[in-house]
Amino acid sequence: MNPLKHVALAPWWLLSLFTSAKSFHDHPLIGSPRLNAWGLHERRLRCAHALAAARRRRLADGVAPSDRAAFDRDGYVVRRDVLPPADFARLRERLLARPAPAREMVQGDTVTRRIALDHTVLQAVPELLGIVEGALWRGLTRYAGSFDQRPVAYIQTILSQARPGAPDPQTHLHADTFHPTVKAWYFLTDVRADEGAFCYVPGSHRLSDERLAWERELSLIAHRHPDRYTARGSFRIAPDALARLGLPAPRLFDVPANTLVVADTFGFHARGPSVRPSMRIELWGYGRRNPFLPWTGGDLLSLPALAPARAPWYWAALDRRERWGGRRNPWRDVGLKTPGAPPGD
Repeated sequence: MNPLKHVALAPWWLLSLFTSAKSFHDHPLIGSPRLNAWGLHERRLRCAHALAAARRRRLADGVAPSDRAAFDRDGYVVRRDVLPPADFARLRERLLARPAPAREMVQGDTVTRRIALDHTVLQAVPELLGIVEGALWRGLTRYAGSFDQRPVAYIQTILSQARPGAPDPQTHLHADTFHPTVKAWYFLTDVRADEGAFCYVPGSHRLSDERLAWERELSLIAHRHPDRYTARGSFRIAPDALARLGLPAPRLFDVPANTLVVADTFGFHARGPSVRPSMRIELWGYGRRNPFLPWTGGDLLSLPALAPARAPWYWAALDRRERWGGRRNPWRDVGLKTPGAPPGD
């Protein structure tokens, strides 16, 4: 890069250390081996996790004590039979039968389809509000994510072995980023352990001394790591390295439909391998904010009038970036689709 450009961007790079910026490959400070040897990555970790713990204490009343204990111990909560059987059957039937504007992304041999829970979908299937605005979803996603924030939500379909290609990269155990974040899965179909089930390493959300040492070691080489996801701040870990961190084997979530799973995705997780072509359909949500904010609320995009529009706005921004000569939008418009339709071209 031109030296003058380095100087011009230096204030931005410095300020972005106090945001969710995570790429070791693209950020000269975050990826600096010298700064990380002096403790930059470790200090960002410690500060972000301490602030998340303080925010969670203020959000604890929204979660049942048993769920709070399970989350604090494991990094996730599993709740079965979220809706009465008749209510769930009605919700599932209405959702799976309704075509809606969809986007698809291809990763290896796997296709991920998402239909945004925008205003149109929520008005057409008002039963959805009983889930995403219900006390269970609201309390768990806010506690796990450590912010009073509405997660961005979609109807998501995972089509494993749907096309020729390399193995799905999401089957590698990884942490999404360096700070606590939340993802939620409300399964609309049964999930079998050998058909792309969600996978999580219990207790891996905690910032233990062993995890800190591992993070510090990896931060010294992450800027040139051959795995592009690791280089961009989503660290991968091999299953045989878990014991070194004092962690158990991963758990595969073989669960029936009408089950909700909420997890902190700083913990190591993955999509389990599928031994055959399979389809998994779920309500899926994620939340991520600046981890260095001391307060829990204040998220304007969580306002009821704005929250359902976030996903369409995001897709439109990626489309615009591509039209203006930037990177290709991986989320391709495939027109109107039902959640269970075959993948697009």
